[in-house]
Amino acid sequence: MFFVASKIFWFAAEPISLAITVGVLGILLGFTRFVPAGRALMAGAIIALAGGLLTPLGALLLRPLEERFPPPPADIPAPAGIIVLGGAVDTEKSDARGQVFLTADAARMTTGVELARRYPTARLIFTGGSAGLLGEGPAEAIGARKLWLSLGVPAERMTFEAKSRDTWENALFTRDLVKPKLGETWLLVTSAWHMPRSVGIFRHLGFDVIPYPVAYRTYGDERDFLLPTSMIDKIIMLDYGVRECVGLLAYRLADKTDALFPAP
Repeated sequence: MFFVASKIFWFAAEPISLAITVGVLGILLGFTRFVPAGRALMAGAIIALAGGLLTPLGALLLRPLEERFPPPPADIPAPAGIIVLGGAVDTEKSDARGQVFLTADAARMTTGVELARRYPTARLIFTGGSAGLLGEGPAEAIGARKLWLSLGVPAERMTFEAKSRDTWENALFTRDLVKPKLGETWLLVTSAWHMPRSVGIFRHLGFDVIPYPVAYRTYGDERDFLLPTSMIDKIIMLDYGVRECVGLLAYRLADKTDALFPAP
């Protein structure tokens, strides 16, 4: 139920779509006796769009998320396993084109392979099913397996969890699949902006992991706020920043994490 509710909510609350919807509603009200209300809605929508597209608001939201968990030192003990969260394979395009189609978070997949080569005794785990509202479409794990095999990862080293639909299920089903033992080291690979919520969920489920953030969307320095950025990049950063902040709040209220903003 939580998964379905989150999908429906974000469909209506995605920032740019919401601002455009409010603006269109304001225009329509301009043809009725509610002209003042219509003007107010149009003005609010324009101000909101300007704030999101003409300012570094998206970077301001993403930077704290991406910098919350730094990469681990290079000399950490060899892990028992490497867990890669889904979200980097576009299953619909992959199915339509007959080849693995990666998203902007592709570093999750390539880093998993890199770490598997660095730690030859570690298990490589991928967790990701279908994120469709009704569970339709191929599981992301299918594309992940094809990609990793093509990159030379031995099949016997890989394990796939293909039922999960969101981060909570990623953590829950992976914990039940690998059954981590006390004292084992497990690396968690996901996008830097997604790491705080992911770590919070794994901790809540009693699965202690070492964060390995990748796929940063910000520079981490003054360039995030000084250099011109394309509108597309600003839209994406704003979308991910707002969604992740809302996700952190929702998961805390639903008692799926122990902290609003999990820390190292």
